[in-house]
Amino acid sequence: MEINLTSDTVTKPSQEMLAAMMRAEVGDDVFSQDPTVITLQNTVANLFGKEAALFFPSGTMANQAAIKLHTQPGEQLICDHLSHVYLFESGGAAFHSGVTCGTVVGNRGMITAEQVLGRINDPKAFYEPKSALVCIENTTNKGGGACYDVDELLKIKQVCINNNLKLHLDGARLWNALVAKKQHPKTFGDIFDTISVCFSKGLGAPVGSMLIGDAETIQRAIRVRKLMGGGMRQVGYLAAGALYAIQHNVSRLAHDHERAKELGACLAALDWVEKVEEIETNIVIFSTKPQVDYLHVIEALKQQGIYISALGANTLRMVTHLDYTAEMHQIVLLKLQQLF
Repeated sequence: MEINLTSDTVTKPSQEMLAAMMRAEVGDDVFSQDPTVITLQNTVANLFGKEAALFFPSGTMANQAAIKLHTQPGEQLICDHLSHVYLFESGGAAFHSGVTCGTVVGNRGMITAEQVLGRINDPKAFYEPKSALVCIENTTNKGGGACYDVDELLKIKQVCINNNLKLHLDGARLWNALVAKKQHPKTFGDIFDTISVCFSKGLGAPVGSMLIGDAETIQRAIRVRKLMGGGMRQVGYLAAGALYAIQHNVSRLAHDHERAKELGACLAALDWVEKVEEIETNIVIFSTKPQVDYLHVIEALKQQGIYISALGANTLRMVTHLDYTAEMHQIVLLKLQQLF
């Protein structure tokens, strides 16, 4: 049995999801004629209390489109130094939008309103890039699935209002935060100018993300998506998978969170583990003791059919997801205890 805990992106559509996809009514989405895409966009927009939404083939494209919409070349976006838009989108902010990233060192990938305020450049300083946008990531990837408190987000929003900045949420795993913190999507819709959410991680759809915002912004996003090569035709087959995911796979994320915490407790009790980072959702980040070769840990688990990933020297990651079954979970717990 192969057990893949490298990411929650490794999930595959269930038979029920595939059946829903094959039944989808489709049309040409470039001409806004795909009824299933339209249904998905309206559903997600309403869920977050926003006017409109636009389907994208990837979260990276949705984030990059948001950056393009909110900035001009030569300006600056502010984000945590571990954020996805800064580390894992191939320098897209510079390539697509011609903007720089003003990074701050937050706590587990989360930044504060005070840090944002301290990173805003003086608009009168013509020799500095003009600060135009703040990008928040929730949950945080390299921060181990950490979730923001709404109170801090409201403070960041006020800083943005006071300084004429836009606020974008990279919510690739926002569904996890909503479940873990028992929050409502409209809370985030009220705070952020734009939000990207992903369907192909914890929700288990094969492809797709959504950019959510006001009607005028999303209308402009259609052109940006086209410029980035994101216009698709009979994409309703994919949208149907995303619709199924929203309808059936959100509440079950709690199971992923519970198993992640159980993995963390198991790891914390092992004498070869140095530290387990705090676990709130489905990401487990832990470090091995200096005398233990972390690559050996990866290889030893691989020999047992268990796949995990490295985040750097002595730092490892496991991510639970809907294809990680209760049976697999018991096997991993046992193998971890037997590893050395």
